[in-house]
Amino acid sequence: MITPLDIENKKFSKQMMNGYSVEEVDDFLDELTVDYSRNYKEVAELKNKVEELNNSLVQYKTIETTLQNTLVMAQSTAEEVKNVAKQKADQIVEEAKGSAQKQVDELNSQIIMKQKELDDIKKQFDIYKAKMEALLISQLELLKDINKDEDKV
Repeated sequence: MITPLDIENKKFSKQMMNGYSVEEVDDFLDELTVDYSRNYKEVAELKNKVEELNNSLVQYKTIETTLQNTLVMAQSTAEEVKNVAKQKADQIVEEAKGSAQKQVDELNSQIIMKQKELDDIKKQFDIYKAKMEALLISQLELLKDINKDEDKV
């Protein structure tokens, strides 16, 4: 690439006849050097700007990748937390069912025991009633015998 310094230092051979005016060529080369210098600087600045933008783009792509990875990780963590919570909820429900069933079984056992006690008491009452009835009958018989004996006397 030609630099502004190359344009400035360019020398042309001089011809005596039908040649260009040295002064006009020098003036034109001076103008060309100024414009070319300005363009050269602008191109260099734009190249730097493009390089900076590319670096920023790489940085933003890295950030984007990091954010995507973070989002995926957050989603998987949320899913894992949800699964753990569901497992714990299921476990609590199962424990509650087990506890409730145990209490039901205990209550049924107590009901059976109380029913047996009631049956035993009923039997004892029936036995007591039969004994009392037998006692009353024997006492009645005894009274009848006494009344008969008194009537004879």
